Amino acid sequence: MSKLDISHDLVLKVIGRLNSKKLTIATAESCTGGWLAQVLTSVSGSSEWFRAGFVTYSNQSKQDLLSVPSKCFRCDGPGAVSEEVVRAMAEGTIAVCKTNFAVAVSGIAGPEGGTIEKPVGTVWIAWGWESRVQTKRFFFTGERSQVRFAAVEAALSGILTFIP
Repeated sequence: MSKLDISHDLVLKVIGRLNSKKLTIATAESCTGGWLAQVLTSVSGSSEWFRAGFVTYSNQSKQDLLSVPSKCFRCDGPGAVSEEVVRAMAEGTIAVCKTNFAVAVSGIAGPEGGTIEKPVGTVWIAWGWESRVQTKRFFFTGERSQVRFAAVEAALSGILTFIP
């Protein structure tokens, strides 16, 4: 197991929590590029509770597939890496997939793309359950793969926190 292998125990805890609550899940990912969906579907039987995974890397795909408002991407808008965008991604995922629960991730994994306001390692994650959405901003350090890994782990851990 490398340092960038997601803990199988963490994945099993998440799956157990989803199953115990009889919830289905879908993901909407940008900077993690489908890694979250990959680890969630790495367990046999995941088709029972995993609905879909979107990799909406471009702003246009966020708008087209998940109905993220275009105003978010205007010069005076919050931008792709923002609370508003991950909230809309989670809400759009729930609506499109008709799922109980969604996790959305958008961030700047680097090494380029950071700004003073949003440095490399800035990641927003949203967890949506029916009509509720909880968001959190993270600042991860390390190389691109380490930022992405940390985002996936945070998304999984957040599921355990968000679903009682």
